[in-house]
Amino acid sequence: MPRCFEDYRESEVVLSQGRTITETDVVSFASLTADWNEIHTNEEFARTGFYGRRIAHGALIFSISMGLFALNDRSQQPDLIAFYGVDRLRFIKPVFLGDTIRLKQTVQSLEAREEKAGGIVNLAHDVLNQTDVVVVSYTAKLLVRRRS
Repeated sequence: MPRCFEDYRESEVVLSQGRTITETDVVSFASLTADWNEIHTNEEFARTGFYGRRIAHGALIFSISMGLFALNDRSQQPDLIAFYGVDRLRFIKPVFLGDTIRLKQTVQSLEAREEKAGGIVNLAHDVLNQTDVVVVSYTAKLLVRRRS
């Protein structure tokens, strides 16, 4: 059963399963978005760049992190009315092909709304790599149904 607004508590933490970033991920994302920037798609070019090898698109890592959130046990999923927005999205460290990421989600704050239908759950999302370094950080804002 999904969680209602009233089921959330500030500071609670949920950690997702991991997912390894692959060549297929990067090429598929480049094809979908038409972002063929060589830092992502050209090994020879990237080898001479700042990171010395290709990095995954930041927007790809953000998108995958939202998918990791959605993979949580159904009992941990919100009774979602709408994805309300994202605040303070930051690409902190590069993610390389072959890195494994997971999502650490912390309930940051709860905003009761005047409408009786729902409230805003603000979730601090930290995307961690395989060595627990934060690579992407943002606040996900979810409009979650309240109990009737």
